[in-house]
Order: sequence, then structure tokens, then C-alpha cells
Amino acid sequence: MGGAVGGAGVPPPVRGYLSPMDPTSSRTVVAADGAAAGVAATVVMTAVLEAGRRWSMFHTHPPIRIIRTVLAGSPEHRLPAEVVLATVAHLGYGASCGVLFALGTRRRRMVGPPQGVGYGLLLWFAGYGVWVPAIGAVPPPQRDQPGRQLALVAGHLVYGVVLAEGLRRLRDLRPARRAATPVA
Repeated sequence: MGGAVGGAGVPPPVRGYLSPMDPTSSRTVVAADGAAAGVAATVVMTAVLEAGRRWSMFHTHPPIRIIRTVLAGSPEHRLPAEVVLATVAHLGYGASCGVLFALGTRRRRMVGPPQGVGYGLLLWFAGYGVWVPAIGAVPPPQRDQPGRQLALVAGHLVYGVVLAEGLRRLRDLRPARRAATPVA
């Protein structure tokens, strides 16, 4: 066998990994961390939206309005199982946005609340300032109910902070796990 880089019994390094046994830099691991942090951030964000809904008196969560618009053609047309559909779609969207954030920040030394706040505001603007009004699910911010927009901005700020902090904690766990793993 020619050119065993890792020495006797040690596999050679795999492209995309820091070492043969250290998958920390793998895009798959980074994406999985981003998805996990994104789901956690979406759950917390949803609690903020629910509090905002109760406080401001808007009746239907925006994810439900989006599902109704996409599947039934109108944000006012109720669907069977719309809560389940909206929940799955919202968690999937939050996980996907978490993956994008994780991949986009993977080479940064430190990711924290300031980056999360910026990302959360970017998601709010892209969603509720652009594509959600474009499909007719909610009006643009300047024509929408102020209470709903306040809840949406607050929810997206919370999403960004929880996402960044969750991702930072997951990244901090990797070296600790590596150090605790016995070497054979």
C-alpha cells in the first residue's frame, strides 16, 4: 500500500476534516449544528409570537397565514391540519435559516448575539418586508397592524440571539468532547 499518511493503523486525513478523527470542520456537522440551533431558536421565537399575538390582538399566526396562502390561495381560507402544517413548515424554515447562518459563520472565530441580532433583522426584512407580502399572506410592514409587526421584529431578534448563542455553545462543546475522548 502506498503512502499511508496517518502512520500504522491511522487512516489518512479526509478532505474537509481537521484530522482523520476530528469531524469539526465538516460542512455536515456545521449544518447539523445550525439546524439544531435553528429549531431551538424557532421554538423560542414562536413563544414570543404567541405572547405578541395575545397582547396585540392579531388573530392568526403569520406561519398559518403563509400556509393558507400557499396551499389554499388566501390567508383567510382555513385548512384541515393547518396548525400542524404551519408548525412543521416554520420549524423547517427556522432549521434551514440556522444552517445558512452556521455555514456562513463557520470560519468566524466568535459568533454571538450581535451577529444573531443582525441576522434576525435580515430574516424579518427579507420575509415580512419582501416575500411574505409578495405572496399576499400579510401586508407590508408599513400597512400591517403595528402590533403584529412589533411581535414579528421582537420574535426575529430573539430568534437571532438564540440561534447565535445556541450555535456558539454547540461549537464550544466540540473541543471539550474531543478532549474527553480517550485515545486508543
